[in-house]
Amino acid sequence: MEMGELWPVPDVLAFLAGRWRTERSVRDLASGAEGRFEGTTAFDALDGDGLLGRETGAFTWQGVTRPAERTLRYAPGPSPGICDVYFADGRPFHGLDLTSGHHVADHPCAADLYRGEFTVRDEDHWRTVWRVGGPAKDLLLTTDYLRETPDS
Repeated sequence: MEMGELWPVPDVLAFLAGRWRTERSVRDLASGAEGRFEGTTAFDALDGDGLLGRETGAFTWQGVTRPAERTLRYAPGPSPGICDVYFADGRPFHGLDLTSGHHVADHPCAADLYRGEFTVRDEDHWRTVWRVGGPAKDLLLTTDYLRETPDS
């Protein structure tokens, strides 16, 4: 997906809500190994406030395909364009401010640093690029999200 102009998001939780087709490429920059995740991400309302983002699909790494899933929680931030992202167990992951259509987030994890870049292309397309670096990791994860509509 060519990334051109940014699409500002005035209400991040309203933007994310629903189902998205999810395609991720994973590259190990040290070894050259590549993998791919294909599936869906559903952002459903939580009791109270916020969204539960549940990613489900298949991850292929070095020719072997396995089921894969991940769950994150998205809590309202200080304004509608901002939210806080948490792991399923409640640990903080990163903030997310899409009011400009672009955001960079850092998440230190033990000896590794996760740096995520979020770009919104339009109301139905957004992308994350995570660079994971550390003593034993040098990964690039690029994920494209395409909104699923009733006729798609």
